[in-house]
Amino acid sequence: MPKQQASPPVVDLNADTPCCPPLAQRRVPAETAAALAPAFKALGDPVRLQLMSMIASAEGGEACVCDLTPAFDLTGPTISHHLKTLREAGLVDAERRGTWVYYRARPQILRQLAALLSIEPAPRA
Repeated sequence: MPKQQASPPVVDLNADTPCCPPLAQRRVPAETAAALAPAFKALGDPVRLQLMSMIASAEGGEACVCDLTPAFDLTGPTISHHLKTLREAGLVDAERRGTWVYYRARPQILRQLAALLSIEPAPRA
């Protein structure tokens, strides 16, 4: 009989409240680390970090790939690969409009990442 793996509890990366206390306060649970690691990994590349910054800070909250590509000395397919990585990591949503794709940051997951990295002192009891 094949061994079945128990699926880890789902960490809601879209929640408006932090998934866990900051890592400076308490150990990150394994399932939370597994859920957040792809986003941190995606942001570990300088081009993707810049793309994320451009998208998150774009006027109107979204950026067209037509405005992102010229900002880099990279080919269109390379930029598309980086944007796909951000999308697969859950950091951005994409919407095709005609021939262009528009990207929008997902603020909930960015809040989760920021909360985990916060160095605020633990509340006193």
